[in-house]
Amino acid sequence: MPFYHKLGNIPPKRHTIFKKPNGDFYYEQLFGTIGFDGMSTNMYHEQRPTQVKEILKQYSVAPKVAKGNNIQSYRFRGFQVPAEDDFLDSRKIVLTNSDCNIILAAPRKSTEGYFYKNTDADEMIFIHKGTGKLRTMLGNLDFKYGDYLIIPRGMIYKIDFDTEDNRLFIVESYSPIYTPKRYRNWFGQLLEHSPFCERDIRQPQELETNNESGDFLMKVKKQNEIIEMIYASHPFDVVGYDGYNYPYAFSIHDFEPLTGRIHMPPPIHQTFETDAFVVCSFVPRLYDYHPDAIPAPYNHSNIDSDEVLYYVDGDFMSRNDIGPGHISLHPAGIPHGPHPGAMERSIGEKETCELAVMVDTFKPLKVTEEAMKIADENYFKSWLDK
Repeated sequence: MPFYHKLGNIPPKRHTIFKKPNGDFYYEQLFGTIGFDGMSTNMYHEQRPTQVKEILKQYSVAPKVAKGNNIQSYRFRGFQVPAEDDFLDSRKIVLTNSDCNIILAAPRKSTEGYFYKNTDADEMIFIHKGTGKLRTMLGNLDFKYGDYLIIPRGMIYKIDFDTEDNRLFIVESYSPIYTPKRYRNWFGQLLEHSPFCERDIRQPQELETNNESGDFLMKVKKQNEIIEMIYASHPFDVVGYDGYNYPYAFSIHDFEPLTGRIHMPPPIHQTFETDAFVVCSFVPRLYDYHPDAIPAPYNHSNIDSDEVLYYVDGDFMSRNDIGPGHISLHPAGIPHGPHPGAMERSIGEKETCELAVMVDTFKPLKVTEEAMKIADENYFKSWLDK
């Protein structure tokens, strides 16, 4: 996140002696990205963070592709993904390419008995159902319905849920997730025309510090495999840190929509970006106010990107027969637009109460076997006149 944050106790200068009250040393760790050129954080540990006692089993979690060269539009019924107890087991990759994985998850229980670290990808976890606490080595964040949790790669975390009824929409990104650069000035500050500002970003404020030795199970994701290893010290032993690289939360309900006299293009909904895809938030908003405006989106060709829409709540005005948890995939190469009757229904309407998350990828997405279990294979016919 492109603004500075400090939590806990740190020395006056980087890379200098920092001692505990008893005279022992704290241990510094630079948590950085893009080869010392990207965002970074300096953290200070009770114990050396390099102590691995044992490496245990290693197993693949690579997605199994059902359709690698897809030109067909799909609807996937996300709430049909079965709930599972374990957080990692519950994560089902439904769409994938070399830049990202799009995942559905319905974990019943909190992360028990292990810590998790994704070394390959930043994670964006959208909370569709559930409340709880994201616990990380850089502090904790409470979450609720509508929250985006942005977790940088390499972040050690656990996730605690308050109930067993949880639904998550997750994107793993192999390039860093940022706020859109067109919303920021050259200092990194969000500009006046941005649909959100720094006040809407929730930074970690609760830092857990555990100075414990023992056997701590860490599950590390690397190159589509999970490697289990035993750490000799508690991963949450940070006494303080400062920098720009940390987890944060942003609520879709704090996204302030941009509107106009005639229909505005999808980039006005943009919330996050990477080098390989963008994320947009569709939220309740007033419709266009030109007297002859057509509020429904115009037909458009997906020439450069695959479009994925995850439907959260409300009445999505451009679609027929869409409900919460559904995902639509409109692949590059073919046009799409409002369903039959949607354009006509929208004329004269004053507002929409839809809530959805859109992911547009610049490389084609592959449909997985997990996706085909919940697929409506006739969705591509839904634009035909009845």
